[in-house]
Amino acid sequence: MIQNADLNTIELMRIESPQDPTRRVDVAFPTSSSTGLAASASVYFELEPGAHVGVHTDTSEEQLVILDGRGEGLVGDEVAQVHAGLLVVVPAMVRHDLTNTGDGPLRVLGTFAGPTNVATFEEPLGEGGPQVFVIGGPMPIMLPLEPAPAGA
Repeated sequence: MIQNADLNTIELMRIESPQDPTRRVDVAFPTSSSTGLAASASVYFELEPGAHVGVHTDTSEEQLVILDGRGEGLVGDEVAQVHAGLLVVVPAMVRHDLTNTGDGPLRVLGTFAGPTNVATFEEPLGEGGPQVFVIGGPMPIMLPLEPAPAGA
Protein backbone atom coordinates (compact mmCIF):
# COMPACT_ATOMS: atom_id res chain seq x y z
CA MET A 1 0.00 0.00 0.00
CA ILE A 2 1.33 3.42 -0.97
CA GLN A 3 1.35 5.97 1.83
CA ASN A 4 0.91 9.53 0.66
CA ALA A 5 -0.05 12.96 1.94
CA ASP A 6 -1.31 15.90 -0.11
CA LEU A 7 0.67 18.85 1.24
CA ASN A 8 -1.79 21.25 -0.41
CA THR A 9 -4.71 20.02 1.70
CA ILE A 10 -3.06 18.42 4.75
CA GLU A 11 -4.58 19.44 8.11
CA LEU A 12 -2.09 21.57 10.02
CA MET A 13 -1.86 22.03 13.78
CA ARG A 14 -1.03 25.54 15.06
CA ILE A 15 1.68 25.62 17.73
CA GLU A 16 2.38 29.03 19.21
CA SER A 17 3.90 30.58 22.29
CA PRO A 18 1.94 33.06 24.40
CA GLN A 19 5.31 34.44 25.60
CA ASP A 20 6.90 34.92 22.16
CA PRO A 21 4.45 36.13 19.47
CA THR A 22 7.00 35.34 16.72
CA ARG A 23 7.14 31.66 17.72
CA ARG A 24 4.29 30.15 15.78
CA VAL A 25 4.21 27.33 13.27
CA ASP A 26 1.52 25.40 11.42
CA VAL A 27 2.70 21.79 11.33
CA ALA A 28 1.76 18.21 10.43
CA PHE A 29 3.59 14.89 10.72
CA PRO A 30 2.33 12.95 7.67
CA THR A 31 4.43 9.81 8.18
CA SER A 32 6.09 8.15 11.17
CA SER A 33 6.03 4.94 13.19
CA SER A 34 2.40 5.80 14.00
CA THR A 35 1.52 5.42 10.29
CA GLY A 36 3.47 2.16 9.97
CA LEU A 37 6.91 3.33 8.87
CA ALA A 38 9.90 1.42 10.18
CA ALA A 39 12.87 3.64 9.28
CA SER A 40 11.84 7.28 8.75
CA ALA A 41 9.33 10.02 9.53
CA SER A 42 8.31 13.32 7.96
CA VAL A 43 7.26 16.79 9.00
CA TYR A 44 5.58 19.49 6.94
CA PHE A 45 5.31 23.02 8.24
CA GLU A 46 4.50 26.56 7.25
CA LEU A 47 5.75 29.78 8.81
CA GLU A 48 4.12 33.17 8.30
CA PRO A 49 6.38 36.18 7.65
CA GLY A 50 8.37 37.00 10.80
CA ALA A 51 7.55 33.69 12.51
CA HIS A 52 10.03 31.06 13.66
CA VAL A 53 9.82 27.44 14.87
CA GLY A 54 11.80 27.82 18.10
CA VAL A 55 15.33 26.62 18.87
CA HIS A 56 15.30 22.88 19.52
CA THR A 57 17.14 19.59 19.07
CA ASP A 58 15.87 16.36 17.49
CA THR A 59 16.96 12.83 18.35
CA SER A 60 17.12 11.98 14.63
CA GLU A 61 19.06 13.54 11.80
CA GLU A 62 16.73 15.78 9.79
CA GLN A 63 16.75 16.89 6.16
CA LEU A 64 14.70 20.01 5.40
CA VAL A 65 13.63 20.89 1.85
CA ILE A 66 12.56 24.51 1.43
CA LEU A 67 9.54 24.25 -0.87
CA ASP A 68 8.53 27.90 -1.02
CA GLY A 69 9.65 31.21 0.45
CA ARG A 70 12.85 32.38 2.07
CA GLY A 71 14.21 32.61 5.55
CA GLU A 72 17.11 32.26 7.91
CA GLY A 73 18.29 28.93 9.24
CA LEU A 74 20.22 28.26 12.43
CA VAL A 75 22.14 24.97 12.70
CA GLY A 76 24.50 24.74 15.66
CA ASP A 77 26.24 28.11 15.79
CA GLU A 78 25.90 28.78 12.05
CA VAL A 79 23.25 31.06 10.52
CA ALA A 80 22.53 31.01 6.78
CA GLN A 81 19.91 32.25 4.35
CA VAL A 82 17.53 29.61 3.00
CA HIS A 83 15.28 29.74 -0.07
CA ALA A 84 13.01 27.59 -2.22
CA GLY A 85 14.87 24.60 -3.66
CA LEU A 86 17.48 24.42 -0.89
CA LEU A 87 18.15 21.25 1.12
CA VAL A 88 19.39 21.77 4.70
CA VAL A 89 20.82 18.88 6.75
CA VAL A 90 20.55 19.05 10.53
CA PRO A 91 22.59 16.43 12.45
CA ALA A 92 20.89 14.64 15.35
CA MET A 93 20.99 16.53 18.67
CA VAL A 94 22.22 19.79 17.10
CA ARG A 95 20.22 22.90 18.04
CA HIS A 96 18.40 24.49 15.14
CA ASP A 97 15.64 26.91 14.16
CA LEU A 98 14.08 28.39 11.05
CA THR A 99 12.71 31.94 10.69
CA ASN A 100 10.64 33.31 7.81
CA THR A 101 12.32 36.51 6.60
CA GLY A 102 10.26 36.79 3.42
CA ASP A 103 6.94 38.45 2.54
CA GLY A 104 4.99 35.23 1.95
CA PRO A 105 4.70 31.83 3.60
CA LEU A 106 7.78 29.68 4.14
CA ARG A 107 6.81 26.07 3.33
CA VAL A 108 9.14 23.23 4.40
CA LEU A 109 9.12 19.44 4.10
CA GLY A 110 11.44 17.57 6.42
CA THR A 111 12.41 13.93 6.84
CA PHE A 112 13.83 12.28 9.93
CA ALA A 113 16.29 9.37 9.86
CA GLY A 114 14.12 7.41 12.29
CA PRO A 115 10.40 6.60 12.57
CA THR A 116 10.11 8.22 16.01
CA ASN A 117 11.67 11.56 16.93
CA VAL A 118 11.85 13.48 20.18
CA ALA A 119 12.13 17.25 19.79
CA THR A 120 13.27 19.21 22.84
CA PHE A 121 12.82 22.99 22.72
CA GLU A 122 15.09 25.36 24.63
CA GLU A 123 12.05 27.38 25.76
CA PRO A 124 8.65 25.93 26.75
CA LEU A 125 5.45 27.06 25.06
CA GLY A 126 4.39 29.35 27.86
CA GLU A 127 4.89 29.13 31.62
CA GLY A 128 4.98 25.42 32.53
CA GLY A 129 3.98 24.56 28.96
CA PRO A 130 5.19 21.70 26.79
CA GLN A 131 8.86 21.65 25.87
CA VAL A 132 9.26 18.06 24.61
CA PHE A 133 7.34 16.76 21.59
CA VAL A 134 7.31 13.08 20.51
CA ILE A 135 6.66 12.45 16.83
CA GLY A 136 5.60 8.93 15.94
CA GLY A 137 3.91 7.97 19.20
CA PRO A 138 0.46 6.37 19.20
CA MET A 139 -0.97 9.83 19.89
CA PRO A 140 0.47 13.36 20.02
CA ILE A 141 2.72 13.63 23.07
CA MET A 142 3.73 17.07 24.42
CA LEU A 143 5.38 17.33 27.83
CA PRO A 144 6.93 20.01 30.03
CA LEU A 145 10.45 19.44 31.32
CA GLU A 146 10.73 19.10 35.09
CA PRO A 147 13.00 21.70 36.69
CA ALA A 148 16.35 20.39 37.84
CA PRO A 149 16.51 19.66 41.60
CA ALA A 150 18.19 22.31 43.71
CA GLY A 151 21.95 21.83 43.83
CA ALA A 152 22.01 19.65 40.71
